Amino acid sequence: MKLLLDTHVFLWLRHAPDKIPGHVLASYENIDNAIFLSMASVWEMQIKNQLGKLELDLPLDQLIEQQCLNNGLQILGIETSHIYALNNLPPHHNDPFDRLIIAQAQFEKLQLVSADAAFNRYGVDVMWQPADAE
Repeated sequence: MKLLLDTHVFLWLRHAPDKIPGHVLASYENIDNAIFLSMASVWEMQIKNQLGKLELDLPLDQLIEQQCLNNGLQILGIETSHIYALNNLPPHHNDPFDRLIIAQAQFEKLQLVSADAAFNRYGVDVMWQPADAE
């Protein structure tokens, strides 16, 4: 499987794994699965960290590098095709970072890992169902 982590899932894996259902953790830990984090998530975390809305125990670059080295995390860049795919998304969600992540998941045919119930309204393959979210 190819999994695209939503920003909050990436953060919870490090700081609050008890918030994540067992089947999601198992999929993340399965070495046969490819794990991706969107550059949109990296951008979102940097902005929130600079605004004081997100505290990190390591500088963001070190946190990302550590996850890439230790857990095989791959950064999914933002391509023009991802931007153009936004045109096909209905306006269910106003968060620009989430909308880009949804467009990337659809375009790249990745399973999105998120507790955000709004993602289900886009027809994207979401691993984490709202019933699982806390």
